[in-house]
Amino acid sequence: MSSAPLPPPAELEPAVLTAFVKAQALRLGFDLVGVTGPEPPDHLEAYSHWLSQGRHGEMGYLATPRARQRREDPRKILPECRSILVVGANYLPPGHGEAAQGVAAYALGQDYHDVLPRRLRILLDTLEAHLGRPIAHRIYTDTGPLLERELAQRAGLGWIGKNSCLIHPRHGSYFFLAEVLLDLDLVPDPPFVADHCGSCTRCLEACPTQCILPDRTLQADRCISYLTIEVRGDIPIELRSRVGGWLFGCDICQQVCPWNLRFAQPTTDPAFQPLPWMQRAGLQDFLQLDAAAYRQELRDSPLRRPRRSGLLRNAAVAAGNQGDTSLIPALRTLLEEPEPMVRAHAAWALGRIGGPGAREALREAERAEQDAAVRGEILGALEEMN
Repeated sequence: MSSAPLPPPAELEPAVLTAFVKAQALRLGFDLVGVTGPEPPDHLEAYSHWLSQGRHGEMGYLATPRARQRREDPRKILPECRSILVVGANYLPPGHGEAAQGVAAYALGQDYHDVLPRRLRILLDTLEAHLGRPIAHRIYTDTGPLLERELAQRAGLGWIGKNSCLIHPRHGSYFFLAEVLLDLDLVPDPPFVADHCGSCTRCLEACPTQCILPDRTLQADRCISYLTIEVRGDIPIELRSRVGGWLFGCDICQQVCPWNLRFAQPTTDPAFQPLPWMQRAGLQDFLQLDAAAYRQELRDSPLRRPRRSGLLRNAAVAAGNQGDTSLIPALRTLLEEPEPMVRAHAAWALGRIGGPGAREALREAERAEQDAAVRGEILGALEEMN
């Protein structure tokens, strides 16, 4: 898609520049574009309270003094910041549910941490070429010290729903968000002030772990996405059965949202179509994911985040919850993995499935296992079967 060239720099009014920036963002594949100012966030107090209650779980990087200070004011990140461009990219793939059952929709395609900053860098290069000067900026998507959903709401892209997702009234919530702090004077969009959740509580009622809180925040250490992605060690035993068949992330609170049921449409963005391995992978494939396949098949995927051991752990939990005896041989093989965490969750899964084959595998593992924690899981699994 071509766009009209900018007039000479001396003639650039903020409205003209803003229109050009938005057109470039749409040309690069973003679906939502808005602008807000660099004012301190109104939700900072709520965020600080969330941290003080320990609701961020093991994500200690959120609570460091430096991170908290930088979230107080975007100008502490970029002192020259005069405007913030906020963009959204639809990631809902066609036929979601048919590819890689148990993987959240956002993770079926390429890693957005790579895709979105690359596109925004192109936008910045275009702007710098037109203006004839460097532009002081910072690009973020998900990883920066910004309250990005508040910025998106301030930029008119939607409201923050009861499930804590940003919801657009005509497109739903299956969007990545990214931001560019700029030393440019752009025209801000009106904030989105309406709340269209109303009396609906479908997301709260559908959450298997009841992690969605009444103040539109999450108890992160109970969230299935957190448990399957952020947790580096054991998934708490009391929550494993509630993880269900999720291997990476969770979409339940979005799947039941009326705004998605009515309005969400699949993306046509090539970057967020399911990767080839995702199109054919099932639970058995995840249970048998060897190091070579992990490196090759998932090299461009967000599924790299929990590492191979985390994916095997998640697959074992999903297998235990599925209860399919045909998965016993694969779980038995996981009892020989070098990582104790994987062996522990495989033992738990075998205890959930039960039957002679599972009992035999656990008895054999009990005789060989040297790790005390894993032995405890094995003995617990055997007791579960009695």
